Amino acid sequence: MAPGPFSVLAVNAGSSSIKFAVYRAGIELAPLLRGALHRIGLEGTTLSWDESRGGRGQQELKTSPREAAIATLVDWLAGRAELGALGAVGHRIVHGMRHTDAIRLTADAIVELRQGTPYAPDHLPQELALVERFHARFPDVAQVACFDTTFHSSMPRVARLLPLPRRYQAKHLQRYGFHGLSYAYLLEELARVAGPQAARERLLLAHLGNGASLAAVHGGTSLDTTMGFTPAAGLMMSTRTGDLDPGVVSFLARTEGLSVAEFDRMINHESGLLGVSGLSSDMRDLLAREADDPRAAEAIALFCYQARKWAGAFAAVLGGLDTLVFSAGIGERSAPIRARICQGLEFLGVALDEARNAAHAAVISSDASRVTVRVIPTDEEVMIARSVARVLGWTYTREDETHDRTSHSAHDRPGSQD
Repeated sequence: MAPGPFSVLAVNAGSSSIKFAVYRAGIELAPLLRGALHRIGLEGTTLSWDESRGGRGQQELKTSPREAAIATLVDWLAGRAELGALGAVGHRIVHGMRHTDAIRLTADAIVELRQGTPYAPDHLPQELALVERFHARFPDVAQVACFDTTFHSSMPRVARLLPLPRRYQAKHLQRYGFHGLSYAYLLEELARVAGPQAARERLLLAHLGNGASLAAVHGGTSLDTTMGFTPAAGLMMSTRTGDLDPGVVSFLARTEGLSVAEFDRMINHESGLLGVSGLSSDMRDLLAREADDPRAAEAIALFCYQARKWAGAFAAVLGGLDTLVFSAGIGERSAPIRARICQGLEFLGVALDEARNAAHAAVISSDASRVTVRVIPTDEEVMIARSVARVLGWTYTREDETHDRTSHSAHDRPGSQD
């Protein structure tokens, strides 16, 4: 049945930012408002937004503590006309554990998710606190959890297994994969712009932002992805290590007395581009200083090398490659990084067109390239809204569901995608 006309609020919470979008859910999902709260918990916390009518704004918050900033955001949203007749709130929840689809957030479901905190201690407590904040403000409004692990739940068992003693399988220690909402959107958008057949071919999807990962997809199904049991695995990121020799844990514990909490903080918040460069976690900052600072140059080189190495590995998983898609902050807006990742992938049939890449064209491969290389802006928020509609049994058409993400506003920063 059609819900309308209600509004649906999609909430996409990261570690230091919260993106949101409001849609009218009548006979279609039509975007009304989009924005973000940036630098939560830091000085200079800002709220920025774009309206579908063309208006936009930005304000700096006087309070930066996370709880105060979130309370300000919820109050601000509650006062917006776009939230009139609010029908549902959908939340990106990073870890679904055994859930393979979005669910309605009942009291029992929240208790169950809270018990899963050890699986995602950096994310779940903050995400559930946000759910409770919205429930307190809108107690009669349905809330839906949309899991970032869902897309990868179809991975073959061999890709999910961790080489640990078998008894740990009972504790659900396995590779889950993340960025699923983004990958699901990229797959749907590829089918829209290139045709359903193109979306079923051998795809390498690269979500490169603050959090970065790659996924090997064939037949519309995830075969493997770089992130594993936690989002800290795989490719080096802005502040996360990516894959790391487990012997480093015991070495630092013995030689520096590093505790579990200290090690966890180091690998998630002090490493990656920030740790290697000693300068910044923002790729734009590093590119600006690359020529004069060898530390910046080395961090960039390591990021591109690892992405290229994973691309080769996943080409082996796929048995070849038909399409490579770049997305998220760095993938969408950094032509130099795209070019450096593709250098050395000529043996797979990848050939970039320099001018197209510099112009951030939709297709940046040359006409002679055997592999089509695309840039597709991701939209996790609309995937949240679609999941809400599905879970609540709403039907809609997509005729009016426009997602012009080519003109990036103040809240779309190259490092902002978690």
